Amino acid sequence: MALITIAGFPSSGKSTRARQIQAALETRLNDDGPKFRVLLLSDHSLHILPSAYDHSALEKPARGTLFAAVQRFLATDTILILDSLNYIKGFRYQLYCAVREMKLRTCTVYIVAPPDLCRQWNSHRENGSLTDLHSLDNLLVRFEEPSSMVRWDTPLFTVAWDDPQIPDSQIWDAITKGNVKPPNSGTLAVAKAPVDALQTLERTSTAMVSAVLSASQSGGGPTVVPVGTDGVEVIVRLPSRHLTLSELQRVKRQFVTVHKKAITLGTTERGAVDWSEESVAKKFAEYMADCIT
Repeated sequence: MALITIAGFPSSGKSTRARQIQAALETRLNDDGPKFRVLLLSDHSLHILPSAYDHSALEKPARGTLFAAVQRFLATDTILILDSLNYIKGFRYQLYCAVREMKLRTCTVYIVAPPDLCRQWNSHRENGSLTDLHSLDNLLVRFEEPSSMVRWDTPLFTVAWDDPQIPDSQIWDAITKGNVKPPNSGTLAVAKAPVDALQTLERTSTAMVSAVLSASQSGGGPTVVPVGTDGVEVIVRLPSRHLTLSELQRVKRQFVTVHKKAITLGTTERGAVDWSEESVAKKFAEYMADCIT
């Protein structure tokens, strides 16, 4: 259904606000809303220690664990709350793209607290959840503040440390009534060609060369050419002159080279490739018409 990304300084009260949001959403769902589940993911629930943010070598796999968990639990029947630092805008953009790929809604909740207050609250934590003072100061400096001016942070809700309430009504509207943005073309899955696509491409183009060479003996203009043994026929526009085997072979090599990319890399006709014998024959006829005059 939606992803709610919590962002803020270490020890700024993010977990407290995340639990408040979870409780408010569950109350709405129990009262009169559709029956979805509300799931809270956090560094704690995923066993990511504060020390993971001490060094980049440890932080990268920690973010990988967070992202993998988000991908695993994103669903049309789930409101997912991600309670973590989420302090890097590139990581928030990565989450945004994952949500768009699933055609779900998203919003960001920015928990604001003064750095001195974060240091004070951190000092009162137990050892297992205590952030090293040097790491805390480092994270405060590196924090990339969410902005309502960029699409991956919007809609953005800012909650100050001394706000008595959370904007649960606005968050509810954002995740239930907000616009669902279509997937980015870069995230769309590419349709895979069948396992025999290369053989069909080579066999059909070879058959087309033989058929066209034979048909060209009868003159130019639109000509019906039979291809293969399944009764497939294709209309080919032949030039008025006689075609030679060498030029048809050259056209065939170029055609096969271009369309191999669609099979191996998915770079041609993304998501709409038809590798049937008839389709390949028609494509070859169109390609040949452009190459031979």
